[in-house]
Amino acid sequence: MHKRSDSSSSWSFDVNYVNVAAGSVYGYALLVPMGFYFLLQYLGSSASLIRFWCLWGYSLFVLTLSSFLLVIPIEFLRWTITLLAGAASASFVAANLKMYIQSNDLTIVLVAAFVLQMGLTIFIKMWFFS
Repeated sequence: MHKRSDSSSSWSFDVNYVNVAAGSVYGYALLVPMGFYFLLQYLGSSASLIRFWCLWGYSLFVLTLSSFLLVIPIEFLRWTITLLAGAASASFVAANLKMYIQSNDLTIVLVAAFVLQMGLTIFIKMWFFS
């Protein structure tokens, strides 16, 4: 592989980023829905694990699209894109989880799902796009 040299900028490839990206995204997409599934099963809901995996998988699509915009070199704009994409993704998860929660006592589950989704979004921004 030929590397173009430019004295004003340095570039280095670190394969560990690929490992961290795959581990964090796939781990999150598999384990977090599984945790919510078992929690809601324990609380008496009729949730489906496959639906939860699909729900969280679809919610990550917005983050994939927004990551292409994070190559913009303006940091304020990058944070705005990150927070908007995270809020859209987290709202999607919370809105779809709402139908599995019958009582008002379990709104903490929706808040937890929202916070976890925003946490993943901020982790991706801080780890890969700082």
